[in-house]
Amino acid sequence: MSTRNSRPRNPERRWGSFPTTADVGVWARAREPEQLFEALGLGLVALSVDLRGVRALEERRFRVSGSDLSRLVVAYLGALLSLEQEEGFFPREIAVRLTGRPPTSVAATARGEMFDRARHRGKKEVKAITFHRLQIDLVQGTARVIVDI
Repeated sequence: MSTRNSRPRNPERRWGSFPTTADVGVWARAREPEQLFEALGLGLVALSVDLRGVRALEERRFRVSGSDLSRLVVAYLGALLSLEQEEGFFPREIAVRLTGRPPTSVAATARGEMFDRARHRGKKEVKAITFHRLQIDLVQGTARVIVDI
């Protein structure tokens, strides 16, 4: 069973989740590589919190790099996960700029807010991003990542 985000702000950018044996996966599709990274990031955040209740009130910027595309994806998602785990910050919007050919760096701006138990509906606790069965194809605009929960 796969889930899709409801009413995406950008219909060319979609994400969802899929079950695995012990963990959960995130999938994303988009026409442009930057949009693919954005969708993958929002898909990750949507595992932890209902995005419909998150407002884009504050901004966080970060930059990560990776020696290959898989390492770049894991570093990028790991940085988003750190915002959740260390600050309690949950993005509602993510804007990404990729550099390098193939991409070796991500500069991201995440807009969201701090988790508020009174207003936000928490879901799963994501513990880590894995390389296990990670797939990313910038030409086809598809990605799949399994995360530890």
